[in-house]
Amino acid sequence: MSVSELISESEIESSSIESITNEALASLDDLTEFSLPDPNDQALAEGQFLAEVDQAWQVCDRFDLQTDIWRGKILRTVRDREKMNGEGRGTGFLKWLQEREISKSQAYAWIQLANSADTLMADGQLDADDIRQFSKRAFLETSQASAEVQQLIVEAARNGEKITRREVRQLSDEWTTMSSDHLPDDLKEKIAAHTIPTRYVAPLVREIDKLPEAYQKPLQQAIADASDLDNIKLVTADAQRLTKYLSNTNQVQAIAQRSVNIDLALEEALRIGCLKLASDLVSQASQLEQAIAKLYTTWKRVSASADQLYVESGASTPHLLDLLNSLDALASNTVAVQIGNDQSGRTIRLQITEEM
Repeated sequence: MSVSELISESEIESSSIESITNEALASLDDLTEFSLPDPNDQALAEGQFLAEVDQAWQVCDRFDLQTDIWRGKILRTVRDREKMNGEGRGTGFLKWLQEREISKSQAYAWIQLANSADTLMADGQLDADDIRQFSKRAFLETSQASAEVQQLIVEAARNGEKITRREVRQLSDEWTTMSSDHLPDDLKEKIAAHTIPTRYVAPLVREIDKLPEAYQKPLQQAIADASDLDNIKLVTADAQRLTKYLSNTNQVQAIAQRSVNIDLALEEALRIGCLKLASDLVSQASQLEQAIAKLYTTWKRVSASADQLYVESGASTPHLLDLLNSLDALASNTVAVQIGNDQSGRTIRLQITEEM
């Protein structure tokens, strides 16, 4: 559905339609003027061919972004009208969406995009011309970034730079690393000199930020001892394992029931060099408990369905009874499943008991 069709079918006041349409038409000339390389031109180098295709794709992204912002504004207008006059708790708006085959999730994604555009433009950070510098995904990530990162991206857009997800992530990584208190000055100097890429350091900073202060200090010291790229990767891996360990130990019921001192257990694992093993063990234990809970819920459903079907069946349904009998190994208190083939496989039996 085109922008003009979407507008003409909406219940927006005529002045709003005219304003949106004029804005759309004023932007179309710049956004649709692009050419594609000849795929049969053997004289055209592969790198140049891909560059021209990528440039055309970015034009489509920018057009898609502007179109979705317009759609979000239209949908928001219809929704707000329904809020003011509607009596069915949004049923009128949902009906409007159904008539145009628009899902509720898609509608609110467009509205969120329009809200983000309004926020950035209301603060004087962006104007309509600046928005054309963004790809759709880059704009979405910018709207979700911190205020400091947004300012860096907006300045780049104002300077005429094309903003893609790569630029957003790069600027975000630069701000994350250079503003962090976890990194020593000599490492920041290497980052500023581009001897160490920010894409390797930013994940480390983000992982350290997730940890309690007591766990941050050893990692900070490890970075201070050696700020080379290999050590940064090692410390990042340790930080990720610490995060996983602390997160999973709070979820495992078996640990909570024994009142285990997870901090001292962690110190001992670090002392003997078994952090990865301890982290993996706790993670697998958490997955096992979740699997058991899911197994129990599914088993209850199987048992209930089997009992109900048994009541409904009888002598006139011998094949249905055969089906029930074949599933008895899964519906009874002892669940049996064979793993592997008949010769090299094995049968696993689980006894399910309920305790109140």
